[in-house]
Amino acid sequence: MAGWTALVDRLYFALSVFSRGVNALGTLVVLGLVGIVNFDVIARGVFNAPFKGTFELVQFSIILIVYLQLPDVIRAGRLTRSDGFLLIVGQSRPRLTRMVRRVIDLVSAILMLLIAITMWPEVVESWETNDFFGTPGIFTAPWWPVRLVVFLSAVLCCLLWLLKALGSDPESDAPKMSDDTSETSHA
Repeated sequence: MAGWTALVDRLYFALSVFSRGVNALGTLVVLGLVGIVNFDVIARGVFNAPFKGTFELVQFSIILIVYLQLPDVIRAGRLTRSDGFLLIVGQSRPRLTRMVRRVIDLVSAILMLLIAITMWPEVVESWETNDFFGTPGIFTAPWWPVRLVVFLSAVLCCLLWLLKALGSDPESDAPKMSDDTSETSHA
């Protein structure tokens, strides 16, 4: 059993490091988006020539940002949720709280798996058909990169939640009393 726990913990650590890297990539997309919007504003105001495709790139970027940063939000335990009940019950019944948290993590993993299963055919179809979004003649971009990011993010989120459900998350055993204590330096 100790070998299994060590393997799960190592896998969780590796996925944690990877999710931080993906989060950093999402931050770079945010910076790129800021640059595009600023360029468009300056081009409109100074040269009366807006950057074509700003609207499409903003749409594209928002989806990328959300799904690139979601795994790290899950890893850090910062996903918006209501866990007041678990905080109250955790004071007197910590084992019950751990069990409920693990059930919630398992259900979350299943839901992300369903998202991944649903997205994969869309990734393949948009790759094969060269499906694009935007306005032809003005700005177009392929859909497959966005759909691939959604698929890969869902897989990563599923794995993180599954490993948390198996007990690899160091914070799963301790009730969180405030947001300030949820981020630690163990991962």
